[in-house]
Amino acid sequence: MTKPKEPIDELIHFQRNFNQVIGHDFAKRALEIAASGEHYLLMDGPPGCGKSLLAETFPSILPPLSKEAQLEKISVYQLAGAPYDSLTLPSYRHPHHSASSVSIIGGGTNPKPGEVSLAHRGVLFLDELGEFSKKTLDMLRQPMENEKVTISRVHSIVTYPAKFIFIAAMNPCPCGYWGSSNHYCTCSEKQIRAYKSRVSGPILDRIDILLSLKPVNLKEHKFSGIESSEEVKKRVIAARERQYARYGKEVCNGSVSFEQLSSSSPLTRLQQQNLQSLSSAQGFSNRVQIKIIRLARTIADLKGDDIISNEAIEEALLLRKLSLRSIQSFQKKSLRGENHNVHYQ
Repeated sequence: MTKPKEPIDELIHFQRNFNQVIGHDFAKRALEIAASGEHYLLMDGPPGCGKSLLAETFPSILPPLSKEAQLEKISVYQLAGAPYDSLTLPSYRHPHHSASSVSIIGGGTNPKPGEVSLAHRGVLFLDELGEFSKKTLDMLRQPMENEKVTISRVHSIVTYPAKFIFIAAMNPCPCGYWGSSNHYCTCSEKQIRAYKSRVSGPILDRIDILLSLKPVNLKEHKFSGIESSEEVKKRVIAARERQYARYGKEVCNGSVSFEQLSSSSPLTRLQQQNLQSLSSAQGFSNRVQIKIIRLARTIADLKGDDIISNEAIEEALLLRKLSLRSIQSFQKKSLRGENHNVHYQ
C-alpha cells in the first residue's frame, strides 16, 4: 500500500476568503446556510459570473474536522494511496468533467476509493455539471442519498464512505449565455433542452439549494467592509453546535433522519398545510418538501431560534428558486392563520 504524503498545513494560509468576493450577497448567504446544515447546492449562470470563485471560497467557512472525522479521512486516503493537504481541514475535491466514472465513483479491477470518497467529510465540487456524462451523474445518486458507495465485483463487494457537501455549477446552455443581457445566445431550444436534461430530475431532487447567478457590476459595489470568512465561520460553528446538541451526535440538518428532524422541530399544522398546498401547486416531490423543511431548520439555527418560523420557511423557499408571487402566497396564508397555529405532532 502506498503511504500518503504528509499533510501540508502551510496550504491553509492560501485559502480564498469571503472578503475577496465582491457582491453576490444572496449567494454568500446561501453558502453559509449550506455550510451550517451540510446542504447540497447547485449554481447556474453565464461564464465569468463567479460560480467557481464562490465554490473555491466555500471551504474557508467550514469548521475544522473533529478527531473522528480526521481518522475517517486518513483511512480513505490510505486506501486510495492518495496525498492529502491537511488533516484538520475538510477535503476539497474538484474532478474535471472529462474524468471517468470509475475515478469519480470508485472501482477498477482492484477497487479503490474514487473522488466521492476522497471528498468524505469535505466538499465535492463538480464544475460544468452539464458536461459530465449522464452515466456518471446517475451513479452519484447513491452516495448523495446514502452517504456511501458500494462497488460490486465478481469476487468481492466493497463499500466506501462518501459523506460530502455537494457543490455544483453549470452554464444555463451550451454556449453559456442563454438569458444574458450582455451576450447573444447562439443555442437552439433543442440544444438547451438537451443540455439541461443531462442533469436528471432525481439528481435535482437531491439538491437542496438552487441558485441563479448574474455577473456583478463592480461600479455598484464597495471593495471595503466586506465580511470575512472568519466571521461567517463563527456563525456556522455556532449553528452546527446547536444541531449536535439537539440530535446528540455529530450530524447536521441536511442528513439527520427526517423522523428525528420532525420530532425535535415539528412544523405547526398551518405551516404544514400551506407548505403542502404550495408544493402541490409547484409539483414538488416529497423529497423536495423535506429538503425545504431541512433548510428552514438550518436557517432557524443560524438565528438561534428553537422553532421553525414562517420567515425561515420563506427564505428556504427562495433558495429553491420559487417565484416571489408563490412566496407571497405562502406569506398571506400564514398571516391569515397566525392566531390559530397549533404544533403538529
